[in-house]
Amino acid sequence: MLDRLFRTLTSLRLTVVLLCAGLLLVFVGTLAQVHEGLYLAQTRYFKSWFIWRPTVGDYQWPILFPGGYLLGTLLIINLLAAHAMRFKFTKKKTGIFMVHAGVVCLLLGQLLTDAFSSESAMRLSEGEAKNYSQDFRANELVVIDATDPKHDEVVSIDEHRVATSKEISPEKLPFTLRILKYWPNGALFTHPTNSSIPITVTKGAGQGLHLVPLQPTVNMDERNVPGALVEVVTPQGSLGTWLLSCEMGARQEFSHQNRSYQLAFRFKRYYQPYYLKLEKFTHEKYRGTEIPKNFASRVRIERPDTGENREVLIYMNSPLRYDGKTFYQAGFDEHDPRVTILQVVRNPSWLTPYFACVLVALGLIVQFLTHLIGFAAKWRTA
Repeated sequence: MLDRLFRTLTSLRLTVVLLCAGLLLVFVGTLAQVHEGLYLAQTRYFKSWFIWRPTVGDYQWPILFPGGYLLGTLLIINLLAAHAMRFKFTKKKTGIFMVHAGVVCLLLGQLLTDAFSSESAMRLSEGEAKNYSQDFRANELVVIDATDPKHDEVVSIDEHRVATSKEISPEKLPFTLRILKYWPNGALFTHPTNSSIPITVTKGAGQGLHLVPLQPTVNMDERNVPGALVEVVTPQGSLGTWLLSCEMGARQEFSHQNRSYQLAFRFKRYYQPYYLKLEKFTHEKYRGTEIPKNFASRVRIERPDTGENREVLIYMNSPLRYDGKTFYQAGFDEHDPRVTILQVVRNPSWLTPYFACVLVALGLIVQFLTHLIGFAAKWRTA
């Protein structure tokens, strides 16, 4: 049984089947972007193990299809198993070995990038300092213990958990969050409008507001603004009901057991142990047009734990690489010339694709030279 399984894993037919399945996955995933959007389609088709009911056009096929993670893992196993069974290392096969090692490294690098990388944005106005960036798509519900005036204790709850759970009981909190209603996207109004829902809450800034539920957007230039009706429940009873929405910027406060808490639904944040302060933002345009010529941000790095305090200039094609992250000059506020937008990328395996490509190129060169030298030696002796 094990011998048969090993022969299957080393089969060239399995390689062909996996490559064909990969081509089909790319085709279906690309078409799905029209209806599901780029980010959702990437997550569903390429960053998953299985896909239930893949979409082709306007029709969903009632089948279970392998996702990108599964196909990539099977390709790695197939390649390694084939090497272990058939490959015998010799000098003449050094190039082939390097090429295959590069392909394995490339596949592993992509898996590590999907698992550990993150992209976010930091929006700064001149004179403002921040120690966090915000995700482009993901959101979070946070409960903040603000009792200590020197620092806050933040409990973050992923949006998916808010959308699928009726009650949430974080270990660090002495109460339960009861999710009464969740909207994946919506707009708030101070007065009734078409299709609006009156908000009934007992606490916070949501009293008297109206919400219009919207379909989740698939436009890359837009993002969803989720909201939820949340009740805080203790063993002694309910403390009240709040409306939480990413559209509401202010935190909503309440007290329990002589401690001060704050509630918010916001774009997911990534905190750093240092601050970036925007000293000056420069935006240059081509004369007579609105086309950007160059824009640059002069920022100050302030790190209390090490005492570091220095200025750095971030501009187009010249990012700041610091503490495992890369800060790119990504954009600016079209309405406020003093506001810059930095893209923050964290990718621990960013060198892996470069190393893999160099390894494959060297392997091809070595293999070509090996055959060329061998052919030249035979031609001389002929």
